[in-house]
Amino acid sequence: MTEMKDRIRQIMEAQHMSQQTFANFIGINAASLSSIFNDRTRPTLNTVEALKAKIPNLNVDWLIFGRGAMFLGEGNAADAHANVAPADGSPSPGQGEARMPDLFSGGGDAGPAHPVNAGYAAPVKTEVKYVERPKRQITEIRVFFDDQTYESFVPKK
Repeated sequence: MTEMKDRIRQIMEAQHMSQQTFANFIGINAASLSSIFNDRTRPTLNTVEALKAKIPNLNVDWLIFGRGAMFLGEGNAADAHANVAPADGSPSPGQGEARMPDLFSGGGDAGPAHPVNAGYAAPVKTEVKYVERPKRQITEIRVFFDDQTYESFVPKK
C-alpha cells in the first residue's frame, strides 16, 4: 500500500516538476516537501490544503487514504486516459497505465479538462478579534548582579 508521500510524489512526477518547482507551485517550503519525501515529517493538513487549492479537482480521499481515482469525476483513471495522445506528441500510454493530465498545457486531452483554477473559490477572509485584557500592574522587579546576588524592588501602592 502506498503512503501519502508517495501519492504526492506521483502528482509531482506526473507534472515533470522538480521538488523545488513543485513546492513553489503549491506554495510550501521546499525543505518541508523534502522532509516529507525523506520520512522526517508527515504531510500536514496545510500540505493537503495547498494541493487542493492549486488542483481543485484532486480527490482528497485518494490523496489521504489512497481510495478512488486521483481526480474527482473520473471513474477509472486508466480507462479515461488509456488512448489519449499527450499534447507534446509523445506516444500515448499503454492500456492499464494511468496518465495524469498536464495542468499547464492548454489542451490536447480528449478527457475532462483539468484547469488549475477550475472551481477556485476566493480565499476566506478571517476576522481577528482583539479581546481587551485588564491593565497589568507591576508587582515586583528583581535585578540580578554578576556576583550571584539580587535585589527586589516592590512598588509602593
